[in-house]
Amino acid sequence: MAAWKLPLIVAAITLPIVGSFVIAGPPAGFAAGALGVVVLLVIAARMRPLGPIGELPSDGRHHLLLVVAGAIEEPSAVRELTAAAGLEPGGDAEVRVLAPARIRFLDRWTSDVGPARDEAQRNLVATVAALAKDGIEAEARVGDEDFVQAVEDQLRTYAADEVVLVSAGPAASDEVSSAVTELSSRLRADFRHVVLGG
Repeated sequence: MAAWKLPLIVAAITLPIVGSFVIAGPPAGFAAGALGVVVLLVIAARMRPLGPIGELPSDGRHHLLLVVAGAIEEPSAVRELTAAAGLEPGGDAEVRVLAPARIRFLDRWTSDVGPARDEAQRNLVATVAALAKDGIEAEARVGDEDFVQAVEDQLRTYAADEVVLVSAGPAASDEVSSAVTELSSRLRADFRHVVLGG
């Protein structure tokens, strides 16, 4: 942080509190102070660390983390994906497929994550089966609903040298576009976004 920003931040926090004390008295000053604390806590809770994600493998093998937004079942889509990721049938690459659990708004409020996890599991089974049919062996994992958080969580235990985010259709959603931007700037591993049929 630049040296001039800290005094501005301190002034932005203290001036409303001091002004409230001077103009309206102690009750208003305490209320302004409490409001300032609440605002700081909300901002701090919403901030995400933006450091580098993941460690690179040291065994010399190709480790690929494949993040899928939906099931990849069509043979043409599987061929397009394997060609884009540089996978060969019977190759020595270690592949892990990750499907974020897409939780709907009401399910989040009721803490009912079961349907989202079941859907992600179905996407994984279909994708891993289609890859196996094409000669590519892969492990499967269900991850967090947020693409970036799911990748970060997975890379804590699985060192990958390449991460490929796969989405379908020419128009990526805002969420996928945001994930692509953040992952491309934060990942230590090579990163690619493959748009099937795009």
